[in-house]
Amino acid sequence: MRIGNLLQYTENHRYYIFRDFSLSSLDYKMLSLIYQPMIGAFSIALYQQLYHGIAEGTSGYSTIETQRKLFLGLGLEMNEKSRKYLIDQASRLEAVGLLQTSRVGVPDQADIMYEYELSQPMSPSEFFRNQHLTLLLRDKIGKYAVISLRESFGAQEPDELVNSQLSKENISVPFYELFQLNTHSIDQELEQALTEVAPTRQAAPRAQLETAGIPYGEIILRFPRNSANRSFVERMRGNNEQLAQVNYIAYKYNLSVADICRLLDEDGIFASSGELIVDEIQLRANQLYRQDKKREGDRQRTLARVQAATEQANDSEEELVEFGVQEEYYLLVPSQLAGRCDVQQYNMLMRNEPHTRFLQRFFPGAVPDWIERSFERIDLNYKLPAPVINVLIHYVIGMNDAQRVTKTFVEAVVSNMLVKQVDTFEKAVLYVREQAEVEADKERRSARAASGQTGAKGNTRNGARGGISRKPSIPIVQDEGKDDAAISPEKLEQMRQLARKLDGKG
Repeated sequence: MRIGNLLQYTENHRYYIFRDFSLSSLDYKMLSLIYQPMIGAFSIALYQQLYHGIAEGTSGYSTIETQRKLFLGLGLEMNEKSRKYLIDQASRLEAVGLLQTSRVGVPDQADIMYEYELSQPMSPSEFFRNQHLTLLLRDKIGKYAVISLRESFGAQEPDELVNSQLSKENISVPFYELFQLNTHSIDQELEQALTEVAPTRQAAPRAQLETAGIPYGEIILRFPRNSANRSFVERMRGNNEQLAQVNYIAYKYNLSVADICRLLDEDGIFASSGELIVDEIQLRANQLYRQDKKREGDRQRTLARVQAATEQANDSEEELVEFGVQEEYYLLVPSQLAGRCDVQQYNMLMRNEPHTRFLQRFFPGAVPDWIERSFERIDLNYKLPAPVINVLIHYVIGMNDAQRVTKTFVEAVVSNMLVKQVDTFEKAVLYVREQAEVEADKERRSARAASGQTGAKGNTRNGARGGISRKPSIPIVQDEGKDDAAISPEKLEQMRQLARKLDGKG
């Protein structure tokens, strides 16, 4: 329970309880032997106090009371220490999944109240499949006590069934083979009565998986009777978790009942024990979804071609409206079209011409098939306007080098334009200019980094590590540029005498 200020949780605040179950003897045993060692006796007492706030044998809502009744029933005093203690005990119940607390605010009023929604204790098999709860119980009571508790909750299989090799065949009759419902007529009065009498939840429901709303009856009714997976599918009737997973996959990939039955009928969907392999069915559902999407895209492009041809035939005599381009949105003429048109003509063509004709201007012959298919998909599937596609052609073909015109690069630019909602000619021009600035800035940084690395290499080559040379600095005689004519005859004679003396001739 997350309470930021204790003044928001006092004995004067009101509360109500909701539960839609009734405790059995097995549930009481789970609370006493499993949950109580984990969270403490007082937390279990709080749970039972809330449980008995609704009459036994009924479910739904309790009356609205002040929390003073809750404090007094648990023997707590009306002070700050008791509030903290109650918040801590309720948090323990929430952590193990027995309680969910909500703060309910009344519109136009400052008063708030609290909702305590109780959950039924887990069954023994479900609890011991839950790893973190089992580890918590082991930390509280020890490993061998956990093993002993697990054995005490289940009756052992008879030896006769364990030792012998018996074949098991499911001969249960499903509902739709024995009963026929008249689903064509709906009793509105009955539906209204059941809705009004049932204790429905008004508060926000718990977080659940999205569902396609396919009931088990629809699946088993359409599933083949002679299928090898028929017995596994029939076991799903009482397994709400598997049905929820199947419905979520159907919702996620927009699959029909027939598609779900076809996937469940394939090999490798169920394990040998009959468990549904969720990852495998999700993988195959994704493949089916991608195939359907590809076929739908091809169908849309074919229909669009036929419709465009029909409209062109009908409207060939009509005069097309030509849109002008302001000077501030002019783009330079690419090198491929230099000398064939000026800036104004080029921008008018880019603003008004269909992308098929505009694309042909950049190629001396036929347009490569993959480029034509790529822009056809952009037009028909991505629904980009023709002027935006022409600006895209200018950017990926006219502005950039040929080695960058790849399918991956085109798809990346289109995805970026779709994310940024570039849907007009002006927005496309601003997008192109922005990308050009980003690329220029990137090149400048790369050039600076390259020059910095070259300088660093030169310094490393000429000097020692850390930029300090370990070699001694040797002085070098510098040529001062004085010629022999500046030496006097007396000085020259002295130098000759010194030379003869050194040679031993002096």
